[in-house]
This record gives sequence, structure tokens and C-alpha cells, in this order.
Amino acid sequence: MKFITFFLIFTTFAFSSEFITKNEYAKMLYKNPRGIGCNKCHGDKGGGALIVKYKAFNKKSNKYEERSLKAPRINNLDFDRFKSAVTDSKGIMPSYFLTQNEILNLFEYITSFNKDKKDEK
Repeated sequence: MKFITFFLIFTTFAFSSEFITKNEYAKMLYKNPRGIGCNKCHGDKGGGALIVKYKAFNKKSNKYEERSLKAPRINNLDFDRFKSAVTDSKGIMPSYFLTQNEILNLFEYITSFNKDKKDEK
């Protein structure tokens, strides 16, 4: 009986706090916020990544040229610019329907990879 009481008390305290941490939740959002993860285009740490290489016809040179589509670095953005990019669809960037708290958690998670916060242009 003491074992069962101890077990119940232990599990009550062990699981009474949040199920997952804020950082774990933000990591899950980054990998799959609503269908496709940020990491698929922006890389595991938000540093930007190559999405695709393709060939396009150049009418001036009358030849096919290799081009690439790259996602920008996002771990160096200020909060307002980040929030705008997440909520307003522009170009190939989809808009995500995240709560204000989710956007803030995601922002804090991504910017944690960039300690110097310098904007690369």
C-alpha cells in the first residue's frame, strides 16, 4: 500500500507541470507548424537553405541556364519582420495560422541559434 501511495504522489508531482517545455513545443512547431515545417526550406537552424535547382530558358542568350531557389536566413530577423513573414503570404512563402503565443515561441526558438543577431544581406 505504501508503494501505491508513493507512486501516486510521485506521478502527480511529476506530471503536474507542463507536458512539454516551451522550447520543445517551439521545436515541434518549427518542424511542422501546420503541414510543412520551416526547416524544410530554412534549414534546421534557420540559416537558409537551397530549395531547388532548375533550368530556365533565357530568351536573350537562347540557352537554358541553371538557376536555384533559396530560402533566406530567418534566425536574424526582428520580431515584427518575422511575424509578418509567418502570417502574410508572399511569393512562395505560405502563411501559417499560428497564435500570437506560438509565433513568439517560434521566434525565440529560431533566434536562439543566432547569438550575434547580425543581419546578413
